[in-house]
Amino acid sequence: MKTALYASAAVIALAAFGTTAAYAQSRDTIQIAGSSTVLPFASIVAEEFGAAYPEFNTPVVGSGGSSGGLRQFCEGVGENTIDIANASRRIKASEIEACNAAGVNDIREIQIGYDGIVFAAAADKGDFALEPIHVYKAIAAQVPVDGEMVDNPYTNWSEIDASLPDQAIALAIPASNHGTREVFEEKVVLEGCEAAELPEMDEDAMETACLTFRQDVVVEIAGDYTETLARLSANPDTIGVFGLSFYEQNRDTLKVATVEGVTPSLETVAAGEYPVSRPLFFYVKGEHIGVVPGIEDYVQFFMSDAIAGNGGILEAAGMIPQPAEKTAEVISNFENGVSLTAADL
Repeated sequence: MKTALYASAAVIALAAFGTTAAYAQSRDTIQIAGSSTVLPFASIVAEEFGAAYPEFNTPVVGSGGSSGGLRQFCEGVGENTIDIANASRRIKASEIEACNAAGVNDIREIQIGYDGIVFAAAADKGDFALEPIHVYKAIAAQVPVDGEMVDNPYTNWSEIDASLPDQAIALAIPASNHGTREVFEEKVVLEGCEAAELPEMDEDAMETACLTFRQDVVVEIAGDYTETLARLSANPDTIGVFGLSFYEQNRDTLKVATVEGVTPSLETVAAGEYPVSRPLFFYVKGEHIGVVPGIEDYVQFFMSDAIAGNGGILEAAGMIPQPAEKTAEVISNFENGVSLTAADL
């Protein structure tokens, strides 16, 4: 059945490439781009895959953020388009529609595990016990004061809450090309905005008030987490927004904040206790299966127990494994050619 599936996929893919088999296979290396959170995990797997499968070239893994990777993924079918997009959020219905318009109709979703989003400062700074409302009041361009929206008056964290350090407010957050940004807004900023009890206004005005950020103390990082880390070095007062896995690899230089009283860790994310966590994904272009060599083998290798399972290589690198039942479902869907549509979201 598996052989027949791949053979069928190859026929479909060759038609989609619109060329001969020899020309379609003129690119014989899997091309991957997307999330900076998934990047280190995918890079590890690519190297391990190249060593375990010498008959295939080692996949090339790039960054660019979740949105950037999915944009490349949806550019069309053919050797000049990527095969796999890494994402730290789920693909959107609008992105699936863009894919479909460009001829990408076989979109296979691979959920690989979980990660947390953390707030971290330089290791020699004070201890932060953050609540979403603290972050909203630090970051918003306008905040409610005595029932009116006013330009943000806060300059120090202790002005927002006396329990916070007397430290100048400075934040380095992911730019809009990152999936981390969307989770940060949804699970932290919007919740904090709701807790702040803004004056009554219509829905659009409320969203604008919640998600319009200050320009004086907020820096948006379009690059990866190393750029955020560099920002902390340049301004020691900066609090950066990172993936948990990146923090775990830099614990010697960073101090992590608690959120809603919970310290982020592999254990608290896996237990569902830490409130700012999200699933991680990659998306496979089904039209390329059987045309670009090794795609199906890469997926199976990535999702194997030794790589993505409990005690696997990726857990050691900081990814939180998902339940084995979820992984079995993901693999089954992939092997059976289950493709996402906009209606599924």
